[in-house]
Amino acid sequence: MIDRYTRRDMGAIWTEESKLKHWLAVEIAAAEALAKYGYIPKSVAAKIKRADFDVKRVQEIEETVKHDVIAFLTNISENMGEDSRFVHYGLTSSDVLDTALALQMKEAGALLREGLNELIHTLAEKAKEHQY
Repeated sequence: MIDRYTRRDMGAIWTEESKLKHWLAVEIAAAEALAKYGYIPKSVAAKIKRADFDVKRVQEIEETVKHDVIAFLTNISENMGEDSRFVHYGLTSSDVLDTALALQMKEAGALLREGLNELIHTLAEKAKEHQY
């Protein structure tokens, strides 16, 4: 996003940090569902839910591995020990990328809808004000 053409709230949705937060949300949701049905231990799902990432560290790893999702997974797994084998369990990179993008688009759409509602309200007020 080009800052000067973007509303702050909209730009925040499309930052690198926001993208990775959405990736993590997808990983957490998948882990919770897998734990619910007994595919992974519930304790591991809880640990994944507490996982975190560092944007700069992800970028450093990506320079080496040349794969954005692998870099992200490596970073969140760095402090999980043996339980890290359950991170991304049963998922593909596209599962994470596409679902997270859909979440970001939903947020952006909500902002657009809010802005359109404000515009409609303002136009209605101006139409009444200048009806004659």
